[in-house]
Amino acid sequence: MSEVKPIFQPNKAFAKEARIKNMCEYQDLQDFATEDYEGFWDHFAKEKINWMEPYHTVLDESEAPFVKWFDGGKLNASVQCVDRHLTERKNKTAIIFEGDRGDKQYITYLSLSQSVNRMANLLKTKFGVKKGDRVVIYMPMIPEAAYAMLACARLGAIHSIVFGGFSSEALKDRIEDADAKVVITADGAYRKGKPYLLKPVVDAALEGNTPVEKVLVVERNHEDITWVAGRDYSYNELIDNESHYCDAEPMDSEDPLFLLYTSGSTGKPKGVQHNTAGYILWAQMTMEWVFDVKENDTYWCTADIGWITGHTYIVYGPLAMGATTIMFEGVPTYPDAGRPWKMVEEHKINQFYTAPTAIRVLHKMGEEEPSKYDLSSLKVLGTVGEPIDPPAWKWYYEAVGNSKCAIVDTYWQTETGGHVVSPLPGATPIKPACATFPLPGIMAEVVDDLGNKTAPGEQGLLCITRPWPSQIRNVWGDKERYVKSYFGDVVKDGKPVYFSGDGAIMDEDGYITITGRTDDVINVSGHRMGTAEVEAAIKKSSDVAEVAVVGKPHEIKGEGIFAYVVLKNEENLGELVDTMQAINNIIKKEIGNIALCDDIVFVPGLPKTRSGKIMRRILRAIAKGEAITQDTSTLEDPGVVSQIESCVKNGTCK
Repeated sequence: MSEVKPIFQPNKAFAKEARIKNMCEYQDLQDFATEDYEGFWDHFAKEKINWMEPYHTVLDESEAPFVKWFDGGKLNASVQCVDRHLTERKNKTAIIFEGDRGDKQYITYLSLSQSVNRMANLLKTKFGVKKGDRVVIYMPMIPEAAYAMLACARLGAIHSIVFGGFSSEALKDRIEDADAKVVITADGAYRKGKPYLLKPVVDAALEGNTPVEKVLVVERNHEDITWVAGRDYSYNELIDNESHYCDAEPMDSEDPLFLLYTSGSTGKPKGVQHNTAGYILWAQMTMEWVFDVKENDTYWCTADIGWITGHTYIVYGPLAMGATTIMFEGVPTYPDAGRPWKMVEEHKINQFYTAPTAIRVLHKMGEEEPSKYDLSSLKVLGTVGEPIDPPAWKWYYEAVGNSKCAIVDTYWQTETGGHVVSPLPGATPIKPACATFPLPGIMAEVVDDLGNKTAPGEQGLLCITRPWPSQIRNVWGDKERYVKSYFGDVVKDGKPVYFSGDGAIMDEDGYITITGRTDDVINVSGHRMGTAEVEAAIKKSSDVAEVAVVGKPHEIKGEGIFAYVVLKNEENLGELVDTMQAINNIIKKEIGNIALCDDIVFVPGLPKTRSGKIMRRILRAIAKGEAITQDTSTLEDPGVVSQIESCVKNGTCK
């Protein structure tokens, strides 16, 4: 039987003004989609998008899983995000930029338009960028990164953003796979008050034969860098000479908007392809529904634009709806753990969206910090990247949200383009650490291996049984991998359906809880156990800061449970045996003897991507004593892998 969770009702005053005010309105929308699926999406596509030419077909599934949405329509994403706001919102702030050192810029929609058009003209006239060309963006979190995205969209070029913390090899792989002709980068940026360099990484990535012809460099921190004659050009020197006006390329609905590379199980990154109309439509709709951003609100997503969260919920979603969005260059704990709350107070932020990893760090480093600031402007809190554990949820709700803000625990993926399962802040009664219900229009189900719906409380597979506008359209240059990766596992009613790769449980009330990747499910003596369930129990130890569990072959049970534990206080390392026993006692109490850990190792950190996801494939390999073959370029700290291997090798594992 699934755990009984407390329910938190929406704030009544907030709900009265929300776009979706109650569960009846939610159900009406979902019924609309169920009864007339194409009519549902047709309604919102006509309402939300400024079409250059109307579409003639809402959904074409004739070549599924390669589907077409809004076929025949023409639009441009930069027009959707910028131009259409210039009549009524030209003097409204579009982007608030706050640098690592506290420097600030307030960029209006008019100023944004001028900057995007100038960069588009520069790329077109000086670099020869045209529709269909791939442009790699390797940038810090500065406004020019957003200008570059929108300038590419304006020209019809396909941008591929590579996170600014990636190595030269990771950058080179992505440049070559996309066959990019231009790289846009910066000399460097600032982190924790100190300058760092990006341009040398680009130089190393471009050694030897590459498809790149030109490199555009934004001079952010004015450090000394190498300039290659005929290849490298200064954005700062050239941009003022460009015109404020550039024609927007009419794009077909299914023309690619961007590529974003995500790690694959084979080690080779996958170029996730998102197309124009469906992506921008869902980015705007989810911004409006899930965060309930209003005309005078200020919204902050703490992600980096190098990840899908930054694409959808810093740039495209907020700007498509005409919101004010914050771009933050720094880290949330510099100069201290009060930095985010100081920014909330100063900018009067209304919606705050971050990862559970950041919440846990802020809790650990500054539990009392929120009480020092005026956070009364906050209306909606959000989480993204992984399921949030109950202790972190509780602190976030009480200390940050003053027990009045809805927490939207959003579930989605790079491949889904936007949220697919999430609470609605004015409507959904929330169960902590639970993603709740599919959003209107998303036909998400928890099914078994045969595609049948699971019983309440039973572990299953999270699938989306009908195509939706913002879904991945292809793996760049590899149609076979696209089909195999996302439509090769689950068949329902005789048709392959999109399998998220995640396990889930739907309770008797219809609430969906994500249990983690299905390859993270551990089969102990025939009992399937989600890693999230075991981890949640271990996190109830007052000594534990973070934990990840994986399966390890066991000659009796099939698989045993192997736990990697990060302690809050390293001084407790002298009492490891007692701590291990205490952890297993908690598991025994919370789950039962079946879930007791056979192995526990105390480690300095976990291998996580910058978006906060734990790379459990690496941890499984270490537990089994196998060589690490997975792509580690996406890790926040690649060095932690060797540290973990050393911990296991040196016998701290009991």
